[in-house]
Amino acid sequence: MRTRQELERIEALSLAPYACLSANTRGRAFLDPETPYRTAFQRDRERILHTTAWRRLQGKTQVFVVTEGDYYRTRITHTLEVAQIGRTIARALGVNEDLVEGICLAHDLGHPPFGHSGEMTLNELMASEGGFNHNQHSFRVVTELESRYPEFPGLNLTYEMREGIVKHETDYDVVAEHDYETGLRGSVESQIACYADELAYNAHDTDDGLRAGLLVWDEVAAQAWPRRAAEAAGIAPGTPFEEMVRHRVIRKLIATMVTDLVDQSTRNLTESRVRSVDDVRRQPQNVIAFSEEGKQMNAQLKSFLYKKMYRHPRVLRMHSKAGRVLRDLFAAFMDEPEMMPLSAQQKYKGLPRSRAVCYYIAGMTDRFALDEHARLFDPRERV
Repeated sequence: MRTRQELERIEALSLAPYACLSANTRGRAFLDPETPYRTAFQRDRERILHTTAWRRLQGKTQVFVVTEGDYYRTRITHTLEVAQIGRTIARALGVNEDLVEGICLAHDLGHPPFGHSGEMTLNELMASEGGFNHNQHSFRVVTELESRYPEFPGLNLTYEMREGIVKHETDYDVVAEHDYETGLRGSVESQIACYADELAYNAHDTDDGLRAGLLVWDEVAAQAWPRRAAEAAGIAPGTPFEEMVRHRVIRKLIATMVTDLVDQSTRNLTESRVRSVDDVRRQPQNVIAFSEEGKQMNAQLKSFLYKKMYRHPRVLRMHSKAGRVLRDLFAAFMDEPEMMPLSAQQKYKGLPRSRAVCYYIAGMTDRFALDEHARLFDPRERV
């Protein structure tokens, strides 16, 4: 059997000097002896994977509400794709894959139903109480709300895993406000998880948009990243669009973006001469980054997706309906919190009413929210 100590030695010998080593973790908040055959970051990753919050991601919206069809990404398939891309980047740069994967698996645990429209709705409803931020709620899930151990609240993850969740940041993710060396950079592993998330949603939203007919192939192919991906796949301009074309382009799109990120990040790490995790944290800017050309192409693709897909009438209609469902649920439970299940009332006992209602709704899947709305407002539905 390879013991934990042997696995830690392999990390020390094989990973880059700026990688987070599990043997050097800053530890857990509560006393929790490590296992004989798993590193601390492996254990963190597996604790995240077995949470109720992670399983619920299979029923939560990415862009399309789950009732729209079985082939579009949900939060759980998005998360798995983020983790796969994150591991690829981590392996290429010689840093800790287990830590990257764990952060990727946890980054959306706090997302409410109905994607970003659900988050915006809860944020509006909670405006007088400081709003709602899914990043902060992800942190809350792993430190407080998941109840699986009698010895401590939450999952008792290592400092490095918690820091990665707190400092997760993209155009659609705001860094959670917690005391994890505010002002310092996240670890290389934390930075990789941010870019893996962005790479994944850019690629799979393009894929889902084409599949759903929301995006026009000729317009997609005119964008710099997809155009380069099509060239790499050997697809000539004017090639008729079909399913195999879509598969080939999306595959090359991910590969092209990952290659640009790895190449530029390698240059950044070399030029900055970082030799430790602390060196990375003290850098004036993130060491993980696209090239200047890559940044421009990425911004172009995101702008295109925002205008053509996220603001498409079909998507806006879904988002509008979702917002009404959540507002109705929030108002009903605020008026009569006793209508919440006894288990939820007990779990959030002692919290302000609005927080209890918000956390209960945030934990719902799309389907459960729709069913709960029907049970509360349709007299023909059984309660």
